[in-house]
Amino acid sequence: MTVEIRRTLTTVQHTFIEGGKTVKTPTLLVAAMAIIKNPWFGRGYVEDLRPEIRSHGPVLGKMLTDMILKETGGTVEGYGKASIVGMGGETEHAQALTHTLWFGNAYRNAVDAKSYLVFANTRGAAGTSLIIPLMHKDDGGLRSHYQTIHTSIPDAPAEDEVVVALGASIGGHPNHRIGNRYDDLKEMGHDAENPAGV
Repeated sequence: MTVEIRRTLTTVQHTFIEGGKTVKTPTLLVAAMAIIKNPWFGRGYVEDLRPEIRSHGPVLGKMLTDMILKETGGTVEGYGKASIVGMGGETEHAQALTHTLWFGNAYRNAVDAKSYLVFANTRGAAGTSLIIPLMHKDDGGLRSHYQTIHTSIPDAPAEDEVVVALGASIGGHPNHRIGNRYDDLKEMGHDAENPAGV
């Protein structure tokens, strides 16, 4: 089964001032999105989603990864993924297209990442907010890279569509100063290797 793509979009955000203070090194956020036909739309309850996951995942993963790399020059610090299924589908359909190694490994391998791809999935009508959470590609404890890309597409997803997206950052959250998980663990008397303290 081939992927039916209606449109692709890329958004690029540079932040120069945050909280009234100049950002020493302007940060970059990139979102790569594809609006596709929901392969399960109109078929009732489909028990086995694997055939479409297997056919769609590699295509979407490579295409969106290439879009990210084009905008970032191959340098990515934070990364994440998200999807929105139209009201004629199930949230499981949105999850199926992103929660698979067939999709995520293209991105993970391209940027030589060590951490998992943080995610968000939902169901909604055209114009529903797309929120792509991000975290550091190598270290999930670095809160400097906890941020989100927030956008929307006025005419998507339609009832029979899914919006699939990847996000990237160069630089952490502008003027970040909340510390990181390891600082908390140290102050609480826990070893980073043994966060429960047992």
